[in-house]
Amino acid sequence: MSWLGLAMFAVAIVAMIATGLPVYAVLLGTAGVFALLGVGLGAFGWPILAALPDRLVGLLEHDLLQALPLYAFIGALLNRLPLAGVLHAGGERLFARSGAAAQLSALGVGALLAPMNGSVGASLHTLSRRIAPTLAARGIAPAETAATLCVASTLGIVIPPSLVLLLLGDAMMRAHTEAVHATNAAARIVNTQDVVRAALLPGLAVLTSALLIAAWRGRGRVRAHAAPLARAATIEAAVVALAIALLLGAVAIGRLYAVEAAATGALALVAWAALSRQLDRRTLHAVLGEAMTLTGLLLALLVGATTFSLVLRVFGTDALVAAGIQSLAPWPALLLGAALAGFVLCSFVLDAFEMIFLVIPLVMPPLLVAIPDAAWVAVLTLLVLQAGFLLPPLGYAIVMSRRALAAPPALPDLARALAPHLVAQLVVIAALVAWPALVHCGDEPAGTTPALSEQEIERLMNEASRAQPGR
Repeated sequence: MSWLGLAMFAVAIVAMIATGLPVYAVLLGTAGVFALLGVGLGAFGWPILAALPDRLVGLLEHDLLQALPLYAFIGALLNRLPLAGVLHAGGERLFARSGAAAQLSALGVGALLAPMNGSVGASLHTLSRRIAPTLAARGIAPAETAATLCVASTLGIVIPPSLVLLLLGDAMMRAHTEAVHATNAAARIVNTQDVVRAALLPGLAVLTSALLIAAWRGRGRVRAHAAPLARAATIEAAVVALAIALLLGAVAIGRLYAVEAAATGALALVAWAALSRQLDRRTLHAVLGEAMTLTGLLLALLVGATTFSLVLRVFGTDALVAAGIQSLAPWPALLLGAALAGFVLCSFVLDAFEMIFLVIPLVMPPLLVAIPDAAWVAVLTLLVLQAGFLLPPLGYAIVMSRRALAAPPALPDLARALAPHLVAQLVVIAALVAWPALVHCGDEPAGTTPALSEQEIERLMNEASRAQPGR
């Protein structure tokens, strides 16, 4: 009956595209219909499905999910407050000698705010409202404006400590635990902090390449004279940028947990907005409403993905996927290429959160049995997701930009503007494929962390079974 799980996946994808219903509703509805079909055909019984509430409760008790409403609150604050505009004006002054000052500053703002926004859509919405008009006023072509905002909004995928990266790190820890248990290997389980450290150098490479491309494009452009920035505004922009950078850096190096950083960032933003008299009761009410709505949608997505994954597994589809992956195990390069290509295709339909909740728990455990370097695979996954979001015509960032911008450029023009960024990202991906050690530069010296005992592996497996979607 494993083929029914594949059919269920195909039906869900078609329903997402054809109906326009929320993804969580499609997942729950499709899973419910196929669960009834499975019981009717005798593939499984009701007692298996009766375990779903306990799994959901265990999942929602996960510590990392406490950061989710805080990230949503920060994203709503950034969308409502003029902080992005303040930082962009300060960045233009910093890059004033370059003809690409406006674009360089936009990318810098994206690198600071995208990890705190939590999602590509939220980042793109903020940047399109606060920065797109400034870029247009500086004479930047619509295609270059859209390309800059698309790239800036996706920087949060690879620059720690974004919510996407943290959730993927947690999913990789669970998948790696399954893989180690399946092979009885005495290996150290990768954790979220390992994935964060592994993403530092590639994330910096992606940001650097984007800045270099923007600077190269602006080398012959006449410098636009921005409006003078008052001394108080300059100090404000510098202090805010430094505070955000320190906060993100503290999480990246492990000094702060994600929940602590999110709470600190939210409190600091509220204090800044209150002191600068930019946060009144009406705005706060709107921010709280947006944050609660986004939190509810993400938790509903998590519940839908958990239910959907459970039905997939009781059909035995996970075993079918594992068998397909294991058939390519003798050719690791082919296996890795097929998996990454599959992630790119999924990124045309699913956003990052849907990928993490739905696809990663199904594909990663057997993949890590064949390719045990979990941190390396995680970073490659992040990079191909970012590239997939920028691929015309179906990339998530492209689709969102055409909704967010008042005058979106023609798709061919946008594709040409994005081409250098995509080439640069492919170069970064190729470099990581050729030299996996690049993601391990910040690792602890060999031998300082002992391998896990059988008892520790069993404990981690028990925790994963209580909290993992569909387990």
